[in-house]
Amino acid sequence: MDSIIVTGNGPLSGQIPIAGAKNACLTLMPATLLSEEPLTLTNAPRLSDIRTMTTLLQSLGAEVQSLQDGQVLAMSSHDINNHTADYDIVRKMRASILVLGPMLARDGHAVVSLPGGCAIGARPVDLHLRALEAMGAELDLRDGYVHAKAPSGGLRGGTVDFPLVSVGATENALMAATLAKGTTVIKNAAREPEIVDLADCLRRMGAQIEGDGSPTITVQGVDRLGGATHRVVTDRIELGTYMLAPAICGGEVTLLGGRIDLVGAFCEKLDAAGISVTETPEGLTVSRKTDRTKAVDVTTEPFPGFPTDLQAQMMALLCTADGTSVLEEKIFENRFMHAPELMRMGARIDVHGGHARVTGVEKLKGAPVMATDLRASVSLILAGLAAEGETVVNRVYHLDRGYEHVVRKLSGVGAKIERVKGQ
Repeated sequence: MDSIIVTGNGPLSGQIPIAGAKNACLTLMPATLLSEEPLTLTNAPRLSDIRTMTTLLQSLGAEVQSLQDGQVLAMSSHDINNHTADYDIVRKMRASILVLGPMLARDGHAVVSLPGGCAIGARPVDLHLRALEAMGAELDLRDGYVHAKAPSGGLRGGTVDFPLVSVGATENALMAATLAKGTTVIKNAAREPEIVDLADCLRRMGAQIEGDGSPTITVQGVDRLGGATHRVVTDRIELGTYMLAPAICGGEVTLLGGRIDLVGAFCEKLDAAGISVTETPEGLTVSRKTDRTKAVDVTTEPFPGFPTDLQAQMMALLCTADGTSVLEEKIFENRFMHAPELMRMGARIDVHGGHARVTGVEKLKGAPVMATDLRASVSLILAGLAAEGETVVNRVYHLDRGYEHVVRKLSGVGAKIERVKGQ
């Protein structure tokens, strides 16, 4: 397996381009299953998860072409000849469950394996299934697969009332509802920018959707959807991650394409920690106001709250902050697995259930560490940027699922970082 070697070497300076959002693109790609006409996505990120979704869609009969060095995805689902999403593909990525709603809505039946993904908790799919049942779907779970069938005449509008906010379940429900007969109301819906981006794309395809970005989304079903071309929204998690690089190391970096509205709650915590964020016509410029970051408390919440996908990276910043910070993880259990690895670098962290108490130290020290999941892997790289000596981050295959050209982007602003091929 490849490793990434990072050597702390002082402040950073320059620009980092931010890619299209992984989580948005992985949702937009299954939307091609809703129509026989072409769907083209621009500003697509070049990631292993995108390749996995491509493989899954192709296994169902969709045509997917990667153009312009992977930044354009041209898709067509005019000939869906298979309605079974196989375990061997689905197990690699949780977003695979998002083919269930579109196939069920368009063709009335689907068989989808229960998904896999990062080991950060149970993350059940029961809310996805509850939403489809509210539209009349008959579901049977057996042998590790969801066997789904729409009633005669197709899915019908209904009220989906989520007991918990779920981004994936909201996305599945939204796509399925576009072709359901009548009106569907989705209550306690997720409000993430990726939801709004999906709704924008679906409207371009002819869907009738109102209320996206709010807790209640109303969808008036239509008989068919057409083709469209849609630009994938900026990746707010990649944006937040690279904003932390100058926050940790010092210096000044501009994140090209960055928008404060995508990371509002995150920016509030950075400000409290002593980090300056300025919006410019090019994006967001980030620098540290003082020599040492201040401790701040962080609680992860659904959007517009602090994102769980930036918790590990924020912990890396707080490891050298002045004072003691408390991080509360309210979205996923088992999401402090990066803490022991940061402790190998000299961090002082106490984890109790869903809380982590971080007491800042003057300096971290380089060490061999192991990535446990996607966001943990990049948090260790960030920590290594400001540590004394050399940090070797092992098992970085997680990284390729969510960040394109990490070494190129960070070395471009002055970081000393290289990727070493595994034996």
